[in-house]
Amino acid sequence: MSKQKTDEFKEQAIKYRIDNSHLSVAEVCKNLGISVAAYYKWNRLSKTNQGSIITRGSGNYESDEAKEITRLKKELKAKDDALNILKKAISILGEEPK
Repeated sequence: MSKQKTDEFKEQAIKYRIDNSHLSVAEVCKNLGISVAAYYKWNRLSKTNQGSIITRGSGNYESDEAKEITRLKKELKAKDDALNILKKAISILGEEPK
């Protein structure tokens, strides 16, 4: 099971590689105890977000409205699922035995 790294750690890992350009990416990853794939993912995120690494986690929403929209979508999906189950149950119970 992998341990979640903080955004600060990820940013420092990218800076460590820049400061130690004589080391290969594999050596940097070995020194930091991370995978090469994780490093490249963080590096890509860093480049697209002007040096900061923003990751999406639970409760990490752009605004309160976005959080409310997500909650309402989940609630709507749960109610739609319940309605579909009830419709199936009614159709099964309503059938005449052969």
